[in-house]
Amino acid sequence: MRFVTGRRPVIEWATAEMAQAAPNVTVRRGIKVRELITGASAIPGVPHIAGVRTTSGEEIRADLVIDAMGRRSPACEWIVAAGGRSPSEEAEDSNFVYFTRYFTGKQRPRRKGRLLTPMGLFSILTLDGDNDTWSVTLFTSARNKAMRALRDTATFHRVVTACPMQAHWLDGEPITHVLLMAGVLDRYRRFVVDGQPVVTGFAAVADAWACTNPSAGRGLSVGLLHAQVLRNVARRHIGDPAEFSREYDVETERQVGPFYRNQIAADRARIAEMNALADGLPVPPPNPVMARLFAAASEDADVFRGVIEIAMCVSLPQDVVARPHIAAKLAELDGRPLPPNPNIIDRDRMASLLAG
Repeated sequence: MRFVTGRRPVIEWATAEMAQAAPNVTVRRGIKVRELITGASAIPGVPHIAGVRTTSGEEIRADLVIDAMGRRSPACEWIVAAGGRSPSEEAEDSNFVYFTRYFTGKQRPRRKGRLLTPMGLFSILTLDGDNDTWSVTLFTSARNKAMRALRDTATFHRVVTACPMQAHWLDGEPITHVLLMAGVLDRYRRFVVDGQPVVTGFAAVADAWACTNPSAGRGLSVGLLHAQVLRNVARRHIGDPAEFSREYDVETERQVGPFYRNQIAADRARIAEMNALADGLPVPPPNPVMARLFAAASEDADVFRGVIEIAMCVSLPQDVVARPHIAAKLAELDGRPLPPNPNIIDRDRMASLLAG
């Protein structure tokens, strides 16, 4: 199973270069869109988007306008300004805060443990990059003010050093300070409301449709999956705007929506666990199915492959656990106490690490 990891600007640059070289693609840089323009309606009473108007006043007409403007897309306001109903929207802040440092070196770190490892009050994420770079990220609950000490490079390194499977990821030359990220909203939008598209001739893709915090590092993967859904529906219905809008909504919900919902559920469970540990309260029980799945993955190659498929957005957890062999392995663990997480750094030791 192949996958690509790298710093996002480099991945985006490489993708943009491929688009620039495609014979049927025109890339126009330095041009900003101001609003949507409408044409003859495909559904009575529903505006049809026929293109965009730039800030210079130029009109660019299209059979389909695709919003790939990311999590801060203003398209909902543009749709309302064009006479459409407001798309339905859900938004919440999972209250994670991220501390990341980038490194470079001739020898990439050898992976000993999981890409993403819960350590109790925080989780650690270790990622290979491009051009002999890699990164280490610690993320925790924004409610835990003491963890803000991780912005200090010495404190950051002290905590990572205490992680036995990840400490060697510090063995490189730092190329950034500890970078902070917080206030990342989870947001989901739906452009068919009460069975009716809010507009036709328009499609939101990837983060412009739904976005989560980056704890699992799946944003680009889910976006690419969603782009394939868009491509396939457009091939079938580009000449029928009404049918395109309805089927794109249905296929987005069926094929891509579960990735968003699963991530939201996982994030809510993890932040509740972090907050309980910080407050000295009993930790909520983990999802029993996922806990057994991770336990079985350590001793069964097929289960391990299923976990990798989930991490890479190749398969959904509910599909993986339904496979007969994996279901049988999970059934063997049913009722048996699962091994404790050996990586947990308790509250007292964490306080000592933060204090130096």
